[in-house]
Amino acid sequence: MLFNSLLFLFFFLIVTITYYLLPHKYRWMWLLAASCYFYMYFKPVYILIILFTIIIDYCAGILIEQADEKHKKIYLIMSLAANIGVLAYFKYFNFLADNVNFITTAFKGPRIPLLNFLLPIGLSFHTFQAMSYTIEVYRGNQKAERHFGIYSLYVMFYPQMVAGPIERPQHILPQLHRVNNFNSKTFTTGLLFMMIGLFKKMVIADRLALYVNPVYANPHGHSSFELLIAAFFFGIQIYCDFSGYSDIAVGTALVLGIELMKNFNYPFTSKTIAEYWRRWHISLSTWFNDYLYMPVLIGKRDWGKWAIIFALFITFFMSGLWHGAGWTFIIWGLLHAAAISYEVLTKKFRTKLSKKIPAKLYDALSVIITFCYLIFTWIFFRSSSINEAFYVIERIFTIKAITYSSYTIMTIRELCFCLFVIIALLMGEKYLYRSTELTNNKKITVIVVLFFLSYFFGIFNEAQFIYFQF
Repeated sequence: MLFNSLLFLFFFLIVTITYYLLPHKYRWMWLLAASCYFYMYFKPVYILIILFTIIIDYCAGILIEQADEKHKKIYLIMSLAANIGVLAYFKYFNFLADNVNFITTAFKGPRIPLLNFLLPIGLSFHTFQAMSYTIEVYRGNQKAERHFGIYSLYVMFYPQMVAGPIERPQHILPQLHRVNNFNSKTFTTGLLFMMIGLFKKMVIADRLALYVNPVYANPHGHSSFELLIAAFFFGIQIYCDFSGYSDIAVGTALVLGIELMKNFNYPFTSKTIAEYWRRWHISLSTWFNDYLYMPVLIGKRDWGKWAIIFALFITFFMSGLWHGAGWTFIIWGLLHAAAISYEVLTKKFRTKLSKKIPAKLYDALSVIITFCYLIFTWIFFRSSSINEAFYVIERIFTIKAITYSSYTIMTIRELCFCLFVIIALLMGEKYLYRSTELTNNKKITVIVVLFFLSYFFGIFNEAQFIYFQF
């Protein structure tokens, strides 16, 4: 079920109204049932996969808490193996088989048959959330959850189970246990977040997709300038699409009295790639930092500064692979590792340089350079193959003339409107989020304005959110 669909509007109203009408002791059952329905709407049979991992991790959490140090690690490994095994089978089997077949074909060896199925929606997200539970129980930061229904709801809570934010158990589980009485201020703030997310998705992301998708579907049929526009538009599209989803998720949960973590913090104002990753997809960045980067860094601390470089490349290799089973995603991740490694190795030089340039100019140049590098890396993320990505890059960097022939895709007038809404977003986004701190009456006014803007300028094609595929 898509957030930007009429069906979800009815679902949301029924779930929310019933939730507040029910006594507290029945609410977890209602939310769990609603979450199951929400997920099963995509493909019912895949709920069995989630049920399997839920049972494994629920039991593992209790066993880890009760066991001695030796057996704790065994139970944790078993839990992680089950989760990673499910993820690897459904998401990476065909990728690995393709690479093995490429090698064996060269030596005229046997081929591994590929599997024919759709990737379960949001598998990477709820798998990582489940893994964080057993890791936190193992580390002693979280008590094992004895209530099977509440633990199931922790994994399946419908606002964020498909595309995050990836929550930690110590943040969400206590909220699922507590009594959440209706609060008008929290309720309207949640509705405002939802409306902001829908605006970003329908007015900006889906409008930009009307240009990006046809151009990337046939990059050879477009000029260098048109490919440059598509690359720029995609960078904005994926931000508005994903942060829009996160806003709707945060808002939907807040309407129910449950607070989710902030997943984006104005990433395009970042002066470095390292800062960008502290502002972009924060729930995933902190997950990798806590469970992969820091353990690798501590394990190789004797290497000095090169331990940081090694940990960065391991982490971003896995981050790229997490985003998609393809070499384009891996290259995208490694490009970010290379950029942050450069920043680590040149920190002293850049500090000295910043003192020789006016602060505002240095900061502005840093933001522009960082943004341009991000757009460059997104080309690999969006392209269907490595060859296609290099073709797009080569065409963009050999631009000789500004020619525009894609009138059948988007007219100059429509293109200018896209640029207008992008500029308006970048300039006014902070003020938009600050409206969540206004009085209820003023928040309602902003909600109504965003509703009409979305109604008159939005794209009503119920386009799937980009991060659903991960």
